[in-house]
Amino acid sequence: MLTLEGVRAGYGRVEALRGVSLAVGCGELVCLVGANGAGKTTTLKTISGIVQATGGRIAFEGQDIHRLAAPEILRRGIAHCPEGRRVFPYLTVEENLRLGAYVRRDPEVEADLRDVYRHFPILDERARQAAGTLSGGEQQMLAIGRALMARPRLILFDEPSLGLAPTIVEITFEIIKRIRNRGATVLMVEQNAYGALRMADRAYVMETGVITLSGPAHELLENDHVKRAYLGG
Repeated sequence: MLTLEGVRAGYGRVEALRGVSLAVGCGELVCLVGANGAGKTTTLKTISGIVQATGGRIAFEGQDIHRLAAPEILRRGIAHCPEGRRVFPYLTVEENLRLGAYVRRDPEVEADLRDVYRHFPILDERARQAAGTLSGGEQQMLAIGRALMARPRLILFDEPSLGLAPTIVEITFEIIKRIRNRGATVLMVEQNAYGALRMADRAYVMETGVITLSGPAHELLENDHVKRAYLGG
């Protein structure tokens, strides 16, 4: 579904990605792990068009997308759930959700809104409440629901457990697994390497802008370097 080949990107003169290559198959849950500053967030931003690639190729369902603007990439079927949730705090929960569908022109938006409310009943209860007054866990559910409103075939999750209490982290991971089981493909950056590797099909390890390891997630859980560097073993 998604292929990156030798992708380079950065910020001004600082090159954050130095030839990144990875692939995500249809229906997979793939995680990208690594230390802070390794380039994980930049990878997701480059896929979704927030950061422009300066080299290499990104293809989605066989079509090059690395020269497209972010709204067009969203229309193609890639939604980005950013680090830190990034809800619009002064808009209501429902207004935030509807913004997730801003590129859509089909008649199924209302049905999808009802589906999000069935998926996250707490958001239905808080529909008229300002998003900034929600708890961290509720804001994470709102950010996920907003991404789902775009009807994506691929969802990019950036640090979905960041800043959440352990019990809410478990709930968030269960939600992501349910989304994948419903047919969406997931590429996830996650600081909780153990939790991410336990739920993923495959994984990539990124260090200083390059991919250094890859393979089935259960194998990387047993890799000595991964244990020492990311799992505290």
